[in-house]
Amino acid sequence: MNEPFVIGLAQMPVVKGELAENLNAHVSMATAASAQGCDIVVFPELSLSGYELELLDALAVDPVAENFKALSQAAKTNNIIIIAGCPLRGEASEKPTIGAVICFATGEVEFYCKQYLHTGEEQYCSAGNKHYVFNYKHRRLALAICADFSAPEHSQAAANANADIYLVSALISQTGYESDAALLAKIAKKHHFPLLLSNHISSTGGWSAAGNNAIWDAAGQMLAYTNTKQPSLLLCTISDQGISAIKADVKL
Repeated sequence: MNEPFVIGLAQMPVVKGELAENLNAHVSMATAASAQGCDIVVFPELSLSGYELELLDALAVDPVAENFKALSQAAKTNNIIIIAGCPLRGEASEKPTIGAVICFATGEVEFYCKQYLHTGEEQYCSAGNKHYVFNYKHRRLALAICADFSAPEHSQAAANANADIYLVSALISQTGYESDAALLAKIAKKHHFPLLLSNHISSTGGWSAAGNNAIWDAAGQMLAYTNTKQPSLLLCTISDQGISAIKADVKL
């Protein structure tokens, strides 16, 4: 029998281009998530900077653990895995990537770069070329960043890697939410794994984000969603008996 664990899907305001201010909010949310019993907390796409493509080059951070000391310390202090969105510096000749930093409670820090770009993003970013799956309590979790899930190859690669859970960090607008939610449900059903969405609530990059963090079960049924654009956590318990969810409001 595998030990159960809890994933928290964070939705909170983001301030355009303000890495330090957004970092403080991440630490507060991670602390709140830990207090709610979360083992992992997942933030939306580019959560540390906002989805501000024209600022990515100026805000991009080298993907080395040294540059994420505060976030890593928060993970260790709260005994939680933190998955946050951040523009990452590429090679000298490349544009930055839309990345994620994964800070483990052990102090390890890993990175993932978005592989499939939306139209227009290629003007500001380069694409990653490696999938990312990590193990936790005898389960395998695959990470996707927004447009990744729109490419069938991405979720198929996660399935081929024997992923048990598909984690999606995204910026989904109010107008795009219904169609994207339908696609996410199909992905979960096709590959028979739960799919968890962490989405923005702020207007960022010219988009009015939808919020509505959500969880789909392995049959593609929406198990729970926040139904709000207020700061909150959607808590998903993963166990051998299946998955369950509750919503927790958070004051930052």
